[in-house]
Amino acid sequence: MTEENGKCDSCAQKGSCKDKDAGKEGTCIVDRMARIKHKIIIASGKGGVGKSTISVNLARALQMKGLQVGVLDADITGPDIPKLLGIEDQKLMQGSEGIEPADANGIKAASMALILSSRETPVVWRGPMKMAAIKQFIQDVNWGDLDFLIVDLPPGTSDEPLSVLQLIPDLAGAIIVTTPQEVSLLDSRKAVNMVKAMKLPVLGIVENMSGLKCPHCQETINIFGSGGGERMAEEMDAPFLGAIPIDPQVCAWGDSGQTFAGCKTQAGESFALIVERLLKMFN
Repeated sequence: MTEENGKCDSCAQKGSCKDKDAGKEGTCIVDRMARIKHKIIIASGKGGVGKSTISVNLARALQMKGLQVGVLDADITGPDIPKLLGIEDQKLMQGSEGIEPADANGIKAASMALILSSRETPVVWRGPMKMAAIKQFIQDVNWGDLDFLIVDLPPGTSDEPLSVLQLIPDLAGAIIVTTPQEVSLLDSRKAVNMVKAMKLPVLGIVENMSGLKCPHCQETINIFGSGGGERMAEEMDAPFLGAIPIDPQVCAWGDSGQTFAGCKTQAGESFALIVERLLKMFN
């Protein structure tokens, strides 16, 4: 920000602002984020647990309830949000109030995939460049007035997650996504402890890929075990939001840029309960 516009001087966080560039030029992070009521991060300790799928379906479920929602894809080297939202052909463009987010049928979205020259272009960057990109998505994207911003983190507890946790003021909390097997739970515990170490509330644990109902005999096959997420939540004194079963159709929908939120399937109905439990925390 510039001194001429007076925003930094009147900001309630003057003197403790996390934005090192505040007072210099443009719009500061505090200004952008102040227009968003609730900022939620979706984290996991391990890749491949369906965190991005949970992110886009949570965004769609909230939008279906009449809320204004955005999704920030903070996975700089593996950005999948545009694919899952069906907006791979869009590009982020500069507007009069900053970078204009893409539009996924009413959901605002920003992702590295919407900047790259092609879908196959790799992002071969070291940590500082990735952190700078995340800061730009937070500070320079014209998110506008939102009820919820869903931030899809990359797996792990390193540069990108720390950047988001340190840069976004007034985060509402984190949802940790895991699968039932112990190798996933091991890493998910680390994600929970990272969030707690940063003094951020753990809104809940979601167990994804929780059993497969046989289409022939209707019996549940626990491919990755069962109940691990709920046990971990109890052990770590965190809320358990619910479990989502494996549904082959979810994969097909994701590949075609569609969500399963609101669908009358076992996965859709299980996810609806998770969303209702989450929303009760914000009433």
